[in-house]
Amino acid sequence: MSDPIKNRYDFVLIFDVQDGNPNGDPDAGNLPRVDAETGCGLVTDVCLKRKVRNYVMLKGQDVFVKEKAVLNRLIEDAYKTLGIDLTNPPADEKDGKKRNEKGVGQGKEVERARDEMCRKYYDIRTFGAVMSTGANAGQVRGPVQMTFGRSVERIVSLEHSITRMAVATEEEAEKQSGDNRTMGRKNTVPYGLYVAHGFVSAHLAAQTGFSQADLDLLWDALKNMFEHDRSAARGLMATRKLIVFKHSTPLGNAPAHKLFDLVKIERNGGNDKPPRAFTDYQVTIDRANLPQGVELIELL
Repeated sequence: MSDPIKNRYDFVLIFDVQDGNPNGDPDAGNLPRVDAETGCGLVTDVCLKRKVRNYVMLKGQDVFVKEKAVLNRLIEDAYKTLGIDLTNPPADEKDGKKRNEKGVGQGKEVERARDEMCRKYYDIRTFGAVMSTGANAGQVRGPVQMTFGRSVERIVSLEHSITRMAVATEEEAEKQSGDNRTMGRKNTVPYGLYVAHGFVSAHLAAQTGFSQADLDLLWDALKNMFEHDRSAARGLMATRKLIVFKHSTPLGNAPAHKLFDLVKIERNGGNDKPPRAFTDYQVTIDRANLPQGVELIELL
């Protein structure tokens, strides 16, 4: 494995959406996700990680969880790369363990396969993965974890009717008349400023081989992931701020929540209209109360 990072990091990711749906809820007709009690918008950690994965693939890195991937096949490929024959039990006699009745790897074979999966796939080194569904490469707890994104204020979800001028079949053409044929509905948020928090563990990085180069790619992805994830449904999305707290030790020098409290987001004074742009807000950082041993890095 490559040389893993030696410092703990905590970070604040601030992003916004204009006239789009940042993360639809499939259980609610794809409406923008919302906290039912406060009305604040939500974007899941899974949604954000997907955008990171898509970006790192554009940068030439391979990822484990991707569209149309057969995960068990990828795990079996790791065994083949290591020259381990899963069709010929028993195995790993020195470890005193044999394969189960399905020929699934056990003991040291699992450890070797897990290390190979971490080496090959960026998202496993970063976010971790469950790889015990097939040939068995164990489980990996990733050093990078993220929270849901939550909007600073309540959001409003607007519903728009959309139409199309064409039909798909001859039968539809016979049934419908007129030039405009209703196709469906589209939901958007006029504007929302969201905040998500993240954590990078040096201890877990040592287990997966998460290196400085991997960390630099993560920062790059968080800054640029929306630039390569455009669609009409998402409207205009952008990363506005990426604020990183670097600890001088692997275990950290201050609690994450105290560092996050140093970042304040407030509406600009004298403006009673609903927010419609990032310029309607002001982001400030209380640098005077930054704990000793913690370095503040504004990457955006």
